[in-house]
Amino acid sequence: QVQLVESGGGLVQAGSSLRLSCAASGRTFSNYPMGWFRQAPGKEREFVSAINWSGRSTVYADSVKGRFTISRDNAKSTVYLRMNSLKPEDTAVYYCAASENAFARLGRGPENFGFWGQGTQVTVSS
Repeated sequence: QVQLVESGGGLVQAGSSLRLSCAASGRTFSNYPMGWFRQAPGKEREFVSAINWSGRSTVYADSVKGRFTISRDNAKSTVYLRMNSLKPEDTAVYYCAASENAFARLGRGPENFGFWGQGTQVTVSS
């Protein structure tokens, strides 16, 4: 069974940076696309970013493009989300997600990811 454990969330001021980590276990990490989603109170879960199995292809939501960077270290079975210039509207629970399909093309919808972490809270104060 695939397990995903997020870490790195916290309370920061607007303009600050955070790096989220997601450690994966239970299968060969390097074969599968990974993604980050977030859910703010009272809102639906939304796509943030995704990275393909090799790390050479990435996609971002327009709201975070230029501020967030997704990366992965296949040797450590870990995917990261570097978040710069944080805004109060970035406040949410951030979820790591893993595709069920090896070498799959990147997709933005949650239907492209079959495994989910428990989430880590990011709170940005103004």
